[in-house]
Amino acid sequence: MTVDAGVATARDYYDSDEADDFYNTIWGGEDIHVGIYDDTRDIREASRATVDRMAELLGDVSGKVLLDIGSGYGGAARVMAAEHGARVTCLNVAVVENQRNRELTRAAGLEDKVSVVDGSFDDLPFDDASFDAAWSQDAILHAPDRLAVLREVARALKPGGDFIFTDPMQADDLKDEGDLQPIYDRIHLPNLASFGFYREELGKLGFEEVAVEDRSIQLRNHYARVAEELSARREDVKAGDAFVERMLEGLSHWVNGADAGKLTWGILHFRKKG
Repeated sequence: MTVDAGVATARDYYDSDEADDFYNTIWGGEDIHVGIYDDTRDIREASRATVDRMAELLGDVSGKVLLDIGSGYGGAARVMAAEHGARVTCLNVAVVENQRNRELTRAAGLEDKVSVVDGSFDDLPFDDASFDAAWSQDAILHAPDRLAVLREVARALKPGGDFIFTDPMQADDLKDEGDLQPIYDRIHLPNLASFGFYREELGKLGFEEVAVEDRSIQLRNHYARVAEELSARREDVKAGDAFVERMLEGLSHWVNGADAGKLTWGILHFRKKG
């Protein structure tokens, strides 16, 4: 499998022992995505709340074929299979995450409903019109060519297929992208997408907007809670102090950017026109 240098950077990071332990121990285990903290301060519960809200917006998927791009440890895929009756294909570039996804899926007895494919979301190894719906949580920001990802999703979806996703984004009215340079440096990319970017580009690709929920406050809530948990439980993380300090610094950039109104996050639901 050949991947872009930027995708390879993300893969190597998520496949590292330090990152794998941190996400499994602190961030949420099966779900390593931004959570919704309306009714909880628990990271795992909040992450599950995001999955539940996305499933509610997506509607009935019983018997349908769902593609999860950037699927991480596969928590959402198992929820959609076990509780909503979907058949889910997980596509993810990080080998270590995929191995754990397969182990957790096997332990849950869902191997017949959830499959895990090693691959990059900017070059999907699937035929045209293969899926009824596509799903992604906080993964597309890592793509060096986000348009390529959107084009691939459009290609792989059947006419009338749904695309529901979340992504940390920069504000539509951001005047100076240099304000977020520490974050760009952290993800090794020149910028982030925005609500406007996704609306415009998906419209060009033949999608109609179904619903867009701006839940930007949850980005701030999530990164602040992860930082708080890491500070309190740093002895539980196998990585050394240098990793913890780097992670705390990185988390603070996201919190500060959100506080300044320069970062956004939300749930975006689009449908491919028939």
